[in-house]
Amino acid sequence: MLVDSHCHLDFAEEADRPGIIARAKAAGVKTLVSICTKIEEFPTVRTIAESDPDIWCSVGVHPHEAGNGPPISAETLIGFARHPKVVGIGETGLDFYYEHSPREQQDVSFRAHIAAANEAGLPLIVHTRDADAETIALLAEEKPRAGVIHCFSTGRELAEHALELGLYISLSGIVTFKTADALRDIVRDLPLDRLLVETDAPYLAPVPLRGKTNEPAFITHTAALVAELKGVSPEELAEATTANFFRLFSKAQPPKEPKES
Repeated sequence: MLVDSHCHLDFAEEADRPGIIARAKAAGVKTLVSICTKIEEFPTVRTIAESDPDIWCSVGVHPHEAGNGPPISAETLIGFARHPKVVGIGETGLDFYYEHSPREQQDVSFRAHIAAANEAGLPLIVHTRDADAETIALLAEEKPRAGVIHCFSTGRELAEHALELGLYISLSGIVTFKTADALRDIVRDLPLDRLLVETDAPYLAPVPLRGKTNEPAFITHTAALVAELKGVSPEELAEATTANFFRLFSKAQPPKEPKES
């Protein structure tokens, strides 16, 4: 069994979602987390999670959206997080590559998410791009009690600081890309008991499916490559990352075994 710890099922057309979910389950991806990026779209994200016992969700505001409207409050996030299907806070963080939102507003939003995660007792889901030093400094200052650097594709220093803070590292299809030699070198050194895998679907389809619209079923390719890097079998990698997921996202429940007839 594999877990797709970070995908965006709400980005798919409603008519396409049943097929996406069915293909994931057929591929052995039994648990999915659909991630919220805009607070006004949370109801849709929540409804998708409610539609299946093995789909969970988060609540949060992506750094790209931090400047759209008034700043999100920790209280608002905490209120939404009381829903039984909400297992994490985010995605949040800093993105200085596109800078769709001013840096100051990204900073304010990030801090509100950390406060909410700590108060709600849920893991923080961190997006960071071209902002390693600032992300390290803010995390060290605000001290999230639990969390994950999602879609990790950056420098060794951030990985080491995240691990020191007790955070997990989630790997996406980027680790399979031909240009990702430096990332693969880092992954070889990361502890297996702190790794998750994800698709970030519909983005970042792994090799050999690059150019296609990504979906949770494709995580098997990423997991196979990570297993090779870690020197374990695909089965061992799946077992470890699944155990890591349910340890971190402790509000989520593992799939129930089908009853024997």
